[in-house]
Amino acid sequence: MTTLTTAMPVVARRVTPLATLQQTMTLAWRSLVQIKHNPWELLDLSIQPIMFLLLFTYVFGGAISGSTGDYLQFALPGLLVQNALFYTLSTAIGLNTDITKGVFDRLRSLPIARTAPLSGRIIADTVKQVWAFVLLVGFGMILGFRVTTSLLGALGALALLVVVALAMSWMSVLIGLKASSPEKVQMISFSTMMPLTFTSSALVPSDTFPGWLQAWSDINPVTHLANAIRGLLIGGEVAGATLVSLLWAAGFAVVFAPLAILAFRSRV
Repeated sequence: MTTLTTAMPVVARRVTPLATLQQTMTLAWRSLVQIKHNPWELLDLSIQPIMFLLLFTYVFGGAISGSTGDYLQFALPGLLVQNALFYTLSTAIGLNTDITKGVFDRLRSLPIARTAPLSGRIIADTVKQVWAFVLLVGFGMILGFRVTTSLLGALGALALLVVVALAMSWMSVLIGLKASSPEKVQMISFSTMMPLTFTSSALVPSDTFPGWLQAWSDINPVTHLANAIRGLLIGGEVAGATLVSLLWAAGFAVVFAPLAILAFRSRV
């Protein structure tokens, strides 16, 4: 009896940098086009920041700043920061969902770069960050917010926010890769981001905090980012706060990006 042996083809893992870029952009588009089939994702991205803006402006504005108009000018840059950092949770949840549902197992069987699914997810969520920024600033202007610097300042604020959010998203990616379910990702990530944002000067002046909390707020990366965005949009100190924000961003990327990549390789 003759035994026939059929050799299974080996999927090549080595791809060129150009192919890796093309595959990354294809998977980024996959994440974006999902909005067409799941409009609720876009509604979540749009409604939540508007809801926060309305609540903080008209519920807390008069008590904190004396008038809703003054508080809107102060708080909207901080809400931009809060929304950007909270949206990094979506990156972690989406990544965890793709892994637990086997999407990454199917992608792993294809002759594509192993980093393409992760990079594609991050790029797609960066595009969504830009949409959220434009939406929140636009709706804020309808309510009375005014950019008192320049168009260049507004573009600088957007660029800085995207860079820092992208760097800090590596922490969320690590959580998304380590957690066993999307629910645990949400719980852990929210428990991390919420104290960072609410103990900063993003929504209230930090000089109203107790002394010990002021000491933390002064080194809180969200405080420096909120101050930098505020300065770029409505005027004030920019250079120092921007520099510190970029240093914090570099620190987050240096610490969490390698850990996230190692976790990604071991998970998928």
